[in-house]
Amino acid sequence: MKRSWQFVQTVLGIIFRHPVTGTTIIPMLPDGRIVLIRRRDSGEWGLPGGIVNWGEDIPTTVGRELAEETGLSLVKIRRLVGVYSAPDRDPRIHSIAVLVEADVQGTMQVQDNLEIIEVQAFVPTDLPKGKLSHDHNRQLQDYFDGLTTLA
Repeated sequence: MKRSWQFVQTVLGIIFRHPVTGTTIIPMLPDGRIVLIRRRDSGEWGLPGGIVNWGEDIPTTVGRELAEETGLSLVKIRRLVGVYSAPDRDPRIHSIAVLVEADVQGTMQVQDNLEIIEVQAFVPTDLPKGKLSHDHNRQLQDYFDGLTTLA
């Protein structure tokens, strides 16, 4: 019984005292526009992405989150832009985001009405910079600067 309780305490400690790993995606349409989502919880624009599910790898998560949030399909991951791990980067939890640039295709359509209000494609010069959720302003700036960031 004591060993079982120690095991439960260890598992709870792992779950509640460790950062959650997720992805953030810079979805690039064939015409060069970048796709953003408008979050239901804050009303802010942001990059699509989400938590890596148990048993998933990063590329699988990227494809799933794109489909769930934007209705788009992953064509290919172009490059790793960065890994963002600051404890305050997400106001809800301590999360680690793996940011990738990805070629996407399909028809934009909100799939997850609980999380997402709107999906829209922007010409890079018309992005709503300075008004993005989480640390997505920094992530996009690092992308435009051609950086590979570990932060």
